[in-house]
Formats: sequence, C-alpha cells, structure tokens
Amino acid sequence: MKFHLLPALLFSALALGFAPARAAEAGIGASFKGPVGLQLYSLRAQFTAGGVPKTLDTVQGFGVKYAELASTYNVPPDQFLKLLADRGIKAVSAHFPYKRWKEEPEKVAAEAKVLGLEFAGCAWADHKAPLDEPQLREIAVVFNKAGAALAKQGIQFFYHPHGFEFQPHGKGTLLDLLMKETDPKLVAFQMDVLWVVFPGHDPVKLLNQYPDRWKLIHLKDLKKGVATGSLAGKTDVANNVVLGTGQMNWPAILAAAKKIGVKYYFIEDESPTAPEQIPQSLKYLSTVKF
Repeated sequence: MKFHLLPALLFSALALGFAPARAAEAGIGASFKGPVGLQLYSLRAQFTAGGVPKTLDTVQGFGVKYAELASTYNVPPDQFLKLLADRGIKAVSAHFPYKRWKEEPEKVAAEAKVLGLEFAGCAWADHKAPLDEPQLREIAVVFNKAGAALAKQGIQFFYHPHGFEFQPHGKGTLLDLLMKETDPKLVAFQMDVLWVVFPGHDPVKLLNQYPDRWKLIHLKDLKKGVATGSLAGKTDVANNVVLGTGQMNWPAILAAAKKIGVKYYFIEDESPTAPEQIPQSLKYLSTVKF
C-alpha cells in the first residue's frame, strides 16, 4: 500500500535539516509501547449508518494508525485501502468467516494479499455446541489448510478463540488440543482477553504457556460484577467497558504480552458506546504502568 508523498512544505523543512516533531501515537505511554490499533468491527453501526469515509474520519480522530478489518462495508478493497491510507491508517490484519476458510482458502488468501495484510484469520469456528473432540479435530484440519494457503502469499493465519474452546479435555482443554493439532508455522493465535476471562481462565497463564503462538491480542475489558465461567462464547455487548474499569489485570496481562513479543494489539469494543469508550481506553493504555 502506497502512502502520499510528503507535502512540499514538509519536504523543504527536511531539506533544510529540520525534522518535524512526531505526533505522539495514540495509546502509547511510558510502559505500553504497542503497536496498538483498532478492530474496525467496533464501529460497525457507524459504518452502516454514517458511511465509510465519515467513520474512518472518526478512527483518524482517535489517532489510530493500525486497523484490523472484519469487512470493507460494500466498498471495493482497493478503494477501502485508499480511504485508510488517506488518513494515515494501515490495515495489518483481518477476520474472514470460517465457512470461507473451509471451502475456499486459496481465494481468501488471494483477497488478503490484495489488502496488503500481514495477518488473516478466523474469529469464530462454526460448530454444534458444545464443542467436542471430533469437531475440534476437523477445525484443526481447516486451519492447517488455511495457514498453508496464506503462507504461499507471505501472510500468517491466526485463530481468535471465543471461549467455547475451553471445554475440558484430558488434563487440559480443547484449546490445548487445538494448539497441539495445528502446525505452529502455519497457525498462530489472537488472544481476546475478554474471551479468556469470561470463561474463567487466566490470560497471563495462557500467554506464558504458549509464548510462541500468541501473535495478536484483542484488548477488551469485562464489566465488574459480570459472572465468569460460561463457555457459551457470548455475553451482552454492553459488558464491554473502558479498559482499566473492568475485571482485567491489565498491568500483568500487558507485561506478559510484551515479554512474549506480541506483534499487534487491537482495541475491540463491541458496546453501543464504543465511539465514546475507545478514546478513554487509548488514554488508559498511555498511562498504565507495569
């Protein structure tokens, strides 16, 4: 993806030896260094009601430089990329439906290449609840094939567990089995912190247990008082709250993620008040200490 050339005035300043002050990157502070982006699904209602350019103006206003896609909202991919680039935003990751990964992985991989992505993945593995071992093994086969298709394009496949994968299995869970049955070179993982805590598990423990598999993180906080332990993979979207105001121990989680070398962090806020909450979450990240 090509970005616009520097304006003439800026070019002149550089020619004279004066480097412009770099604007502080949103969400970056003394401890948290990111890079942090936004899963654009957070603003799905705004994209639908207000249109793509206007909503991307909002994203630009947040100071976000990286985006994870879930759709281009009926805008052709090349035009969507231009709209992002015009606002200084780079698409580095995207989610595609499980059904497409299963039926046409090569076609999805080609689309991911057009979008200029580093990562392309799946946020929900279709299954009949509760998830069981036979279904899990079928999912692992799909993911290995998807990873192989993307590898040909120089892109990393990933899976985003949603909580239902924590069904007990042997001495661990079906998520442990998925880690075992997928090729580490072809299949990475994206941790959504809410979908680890909501089922009653520990994000720090999981990050340390599989340090070479977690490449991406969704930063999402769970409202205080909401019960944990459910493997449904679903909760009221209003339970998504501003980072630092919910149940998560962010200093410990972010320190563990930094230690294992997570590549990108994305705020995903599914709540109806996401446009108001996202700037507050970015401010929290810029001040959190660990």
